[in-house]
Amino acid sequence: MFTRLYLHIPFCRRKCPYCAFVSRESAAADLDGYAETLLAEMCLAARAFGVEKPLASVYFGGGTPSLLDPSQVARLLERAASLFGLGQRSEITLEANPGTVDRERLAAFRSAGVNRLSLGVQSFADPMLATLGRIHSATEAGDAFLAARAAGFDNIGIDLIHALPGQTLPLWRRELEQALALGPEHISVYGLTVEEGTPFATRYGEDSPLLPDEDLAAAMFEEADDLLTVAGYEHYEIANYALPGRRSDHNSGYWRRDGYLGLGCGAHSFLRQGYGVRFGNPADLDAYVRAIAQGRLPHQDKQSLTRQDAMAEFMFLGLRMADGIKGDEFGREFGVGLDEIFGKEVSKLTAVGLLGSAGNRIRLTRRGMLLSNQVFSHFL
Repeated sequence: MFTRLYLHIPFCRRKCPYCAFVSRESAAADLDGYAETLLAEMCLAARAFGVEKPLASVYFGGGTPSLLDPSQVARLLERAASLFGLGQRSEITLEANPGTVDRERLAAFRSAGVNRLSLGVQSFADPMLATLGRIHSATEAGDAFLAARAAGFDNIGIDLIHALPGQTLPLWRRELEQALALGPEHISVYGLTVEEGTPFATRYGEDSPLLPDEDLAAAMFEEADDLLTVAGYEHYEIANYALPGRRSDHNSGYWRRDGYLGLGCGAHSFLRQGYGVRFGNPADLDAYVRAIAQGRLPHQDKQSLTRQDAMAEFMFLGLRMADGIKGDEFGREFGVGLDEIFGKEVSKLTAVGLLGSAGNRIRLTRRGMLLSNQVFSHFL
C-alpha cells in the first residue's frame, strides 16, 4: 500500500514571498504541540492502513523542518520505526534552512537518525536572497553546508532557483560554480514559478519585464545542464542532478508511483490500492489539529484513480526521469502495450524532437525537458 512516509512541518521563521506551500510563521510552542499531533496521527494511520513492508524512506518537508528540535525528530522516527518498520538502509531526509542550523544542531539531527540533508540554499547571491525574502546570506549558506559536513553528513543536497528577477546568465553561472565548489551529492535546479496567491504574484504579474524572458530562462536551464553534467552529476530528473548512486530515493519513488503516506497539515498521500488512491489533509492547521484530537484522520478530496488516470500518471511522472519509460513496464502494470494506448502521441512527440527512444525505452530530449508541460499534456 505504501513504503514511503512524508511528514509535513508547516512552520517557518518567516514566510518567503514566492512560496505557495502550506506554511506559516511559528513559535516554539506551536512546534511542541504539532509534533505531538503528528505522533497521534501516525498511530491513527497505522491502525487504519496496517503495514505491508518496512518504510524505504522518510522525508521531513515543509515549511522549515529544521525548526523542530532534534529530540522531536528522534521521537517521530522512533514511532515510525515501531509502527511501520524502518530498515538500516532507509533514506531519511530532513529539509533545512541554512539560517536555522549550526554544527551542534546538525550533529543532533544526525544522531536522531537523519542520514540525508536537503539544504534550501536557493541562491548564492545576496541580492537574489533578499528578493526571495530568505533569512540567510550567501555566506551563511556555505557555512551551513560545511557545518553539515563537520556534523557527519555525507549525503547533502542543495536547492537552487533560477530565472529570478534581475538575475543574469553570468550571475547564474557563478552561483552554479559556487555550488560545485562545495561538492554536494545532489543539486536541485528549479526555475522560478510565480504562484497565484503569493506576494510574488502581486509584485511580478504575467509577462513582467522584471523577470527573465523565456529565452533567458531556457539558457539558464541549459547552462546548469552543461556545467553540472561535465562536473560528473547525473541529470536524472528534469530539475535534479546527483553524483552516481546519490539520487533522492524518496522523490524517485514519487515518480515511479510508489505508495506514500503523507502526515501533517496539508500533506498528501498516494496509496497503491487498485489503480491508486489519492487524498490529502486540510491545509487549515486548526481543522487538522482538531480532527486528530477527536481521534479521526482528516482525509479529504479522496480520488480513486481509474485505469486511464493511472496510465496518464505513469506517463507524465515516469517521463520526468531521464531514464524514461520502458514499454514492457507499462505492459506489466496495465496488461496492454504502450503503443496501443499512446502510440500516436509518442510518434507525434518524437517527430517534433521532444521525445527520443532507445530500444524499448522512451525519454524526454533536452528540448523536451524545457517543454515538459507541453509534452505531458498529450497524455492527459
